[in-house]
Amino acid sequence: MTLQPAAFTDAEIDALVETFYAKVRQHHRLGPIFEDAVGVNGWPEHLRTLKRFWAGVLRGDRSYKGSPMAVHQRVEGIHAGLFTPWLGLFHATCAELFDAPRAALVGAKAERIAHTLKRGLSFPSDAVA
Repeated sequence: MTLQPAAFTDAEIDALVETFYAKVRQHHRLGPIFEDAVGVNGWPEHLRTLKRFWAGVLRGDRSYKGSPMAVHQRVEGIHAGLFTPWLGLFHATCAELFDAPRAALVGAKAERIAHTLKRGLSFPSDAVA
């Protein structure tokens, strides 16, 4: 019998989103793309949206209303090579915040999301540059 990880709390989802996107904003390649897309004053609302999104992914909450694909299609400067550092920061954040099984669970979901976005944005799934 395999034990299922405990449900993610609001506090854990908040920590995931806030910690991860603080790292993204400091990243030399990702930071400028996100700052252009979100804007200096748009971060509080963007983080609220991302928390609703991840609550949906991790708990099945239905408070997120939106289309990640449509949003990413409008982002200037996005390219396949940005997914590798995004995932690297994401996995590092998960390892920092959660025990190994929960970090792996969240990381696997992020990997699937990245794969779907790359395919939807017409980037090859294995593109790294």
